[in-house]
Amino acid sequence: MEVNHQLAAKAVESRSIRFSFLKKEWQRNKYLYIMLIPVLAYYLTFSYGPMYGLLMAFHKSYSPTKGILAGTWVGFDNFILFFKSFYFWRLLKNTLILSLYSILIGFPAPIILALLLNEIRSKFFKRTIQTVSYLPHFISVVVVVGMLKTFSSLDGGLFNVIRSFFDLGPVMFLAEKDMFRPLYILSNVWQGAGWASIIFLAALSNIDSQLYEAVKMDGAGRWKQLLHITLPGIAPTIVIMLILRFGAIMNADFQKILLMQTAPTYETSDVISTFVYRSGILEGNYTYSTAIGLFNGVINFTLLIVANSISRKINATSLW
Repeated sequence: MEVNHQLAAKAVESRSIRFSFLKKEWQRNKYLYIMLIPVLAYYLTFSYGPMYGLLMAFHKSYSPTKGILAGTWVGFDNFILFFKSFYFWRLLKNTLILSLYSILIGFPAPIILALLLNEIRSKFFKRTIQTVSYLPHFISVVVVVGMLKTFSSLDGGLFNVIRSFFDLGPVMFLAEKDMFRPLYILSNVWQGAGWASIIFLAALSNIDSQLYEAVKMDGAGRWKQLLHITLPGIAPTIVIMLILRFGAIMNADFQKILLMQTAPTYETSDVISTFVYRSGILEGNYTYSTAIGLFNGVINFTLLIVANSISRKINATSLW
């Protein structure tokens, strides 16, 4: 009885200490917690709340009038149906190819741009280049695709005008399956490289200038400064951004692909997100499209965990 009494007293004391700590923490940072409420409400409403709908992936059908729980439970039948479908390997291949090419070409672009901007000594020229490179980010995707359609037009389009200089015939680029990937990736680089370089420019500004002065005294030129000071200085930022990119490797730019897509380019442009749109929104097959979307999300989550674990083991840089 005495032992139980002591344990109960310790539990009461522990609760009292925790309550006192929480009270002091609230008094010290209450305004920060109040500011956090809208952020939490947003994620609870639009990120965690919709997870309830993932149950549809395991149902045979869905009726808006009956609700999600009213469907007939079929387990993993929707997933198996997708894995056995004619489109599975084409969708997976196109999604991975577009994402990997975007990483191989699009990921280094803002890093290279940031390094080049960092070497510019004229402040006016540097700010001008930054402004020009940032502007495409603020152009709507709809406008960008409209520009691509105009440039690739058979009637005086810029791309075909350039081809005419080399005595080449006109080509409808957006109707050519082999041209979809280059147009998609290069237009993404043009639109996003300048804006993405801001993160790397911020990382460059945090490098101690005394390190450069030290290596200059040792006779190091610009190239050696880049290799031994600049790149190691921004390496943690590069690794973190790369991990995040791998965590979204199955998420191609749905809106842009859908706008650029034409029937002749389905073989190279059809990705998982566009197939989910057609199956769920256009055809009304909600349970099947939910299963495909869940599969996509699980792959992304797994890749994020794996990339983060590998990075933590190799260079001790990770998201958590």
